[in-house]
Amino acid sequence: MCFRVAMFSLHTSPIAPLGRTRDAGGMNVYIRELSRELGRSGISVDIFTRRSQPDTPNIQRLSERVRLITITAGPAEPLPPSALHPYVSEFTCRVARFAERNDHPYDMVHSHYWLSAAAAAPLARLWDVPQVTMFHTVERLKAQQQGLALEATSAPRDHAAAIRIESEGRLVTSTECVIVSTELEGEQLRRLYGLSPSRTRVIPCGVDLDAFTPVTPARRAEARRALDLGETPTLLFVGRLDPIKGIDLLLESVALLRTPARLLVVGGDPSGDPEVERLRARATGLGIAERVRFPGAVPQRDLPTYYHAADAVIVSSRYESFGLVAVEALACGAPVVASAAGGLPSIVRDGENGLLVRWRSPQAFAERIDLLLSDDALRAQLQANARASIEQFDWRRIGDRVRDLYQQLAAESTSAVACSCF
Repeated sequence: MCFRVAMFSLHTSPIAPLGRTRDAGGMNVYIRELSRELGRSGISVDIFTRRSQPDTPNIQRLSERVRLITITAGPAEPLPPSALHPYVSEFTCRVARFAERNDHPYDMVHSHYWLSAAAAAPLARLWDVPQVTMFHTVERLKAQQQGLALEATSAPRDHAAAIRIESEGRLVTSTECVIVSTELEGEQLRRLYGLSPSRTRVIPCGVDLDAFTPVTPARRAEARRALDLGETPTLLFVGRLDPIKGIDLLLESVALLRTPARLLVVGGDPSGDPEVERLRARATGLGIAERVRFPGAVPQRDLPTYYHAADAVIVSSRYESFGLVAVEALACGAPVVASAAGGLPSIVRDGENGLLVRWRSPQAFAERIDLLLSDDALRAQLQANARASIEQFDWRRIGDRVRDLYQQLAAESTSAVACSCF
């Protein structure tokens, strides 16, 4: 009998173009790649997402055992996550009707982000199956990392934040298991919400080691020619153009460098995106406009070219629950300079496979970047250690761990039903 999983990604489709908006990034990659890996192992996965375009097909097959199912809830237009809570109940009801019409019983519910967890919880009860959730980001943790700590008694910044904080606190203790990407994230959730260690499982995000391959001199030369980089030292930023990614700090750091390096900002839409225009203006104000390029978001299949071409990949985030860009860069053998925020220190080990910046200041980042660019021996050492340091994140290993968790929870659920007469 085939094991079936209902996976929820309400606020963003796993096949949305990455980095073009603030709502499509590492979580999209995680859901898409995990589903495909589970499918390869024999598990059938239906991913439910909200319709944000009127012409999106109702059902799309992503692989032999993985389907993407688009559910109408609210207007068929892009909406920020903060505006979606009013449509959660409608989404839940329509998923229930879809499952009933199509006679698709599920053995497991796996939700991503708090909106998805809220939508999936009633269905897990309806279908009498365990619910696994992964929050990816938690509002109170994110606020604390930005210096906006919200204690339980603090007035929330706005109504949407208040709803999210209350919902996350309730969901984190009502779900059978919460997957966290690092031990630190698990400790933070236990401290904030009293979450039992027995109800958390540390399973990091993964990386496709067949797609993100180590750089060679020939590949580096080819990549730099393709991107027209010449011999100028090149720094690379990859990600959503969200303030939490610390791009302003990165621009200020580039302005302080002793080495006149170029910066590529891969993310956003360079044709009319207000955030791109704001960052361009910031670069101009800092006197580095001619040294900063905005190629925009690129398909994930093209990212290895950028990683192979870069002299250093900079992850300047204020908060990262994990840090997928750092893993991808290291898989390609690119040196990484990262802020010591969230889960990044679990990936980037200072002086071994990259450099960590423990102070959120442009000067601190500039000093570490200058050190990396000026010390050939250090750079070679970090490159030599990069690939081996992240092989544990291979998607095959991550998929096995998630599948084992499903089987454990399903067995415990069956045992509990068998013993319910007592």
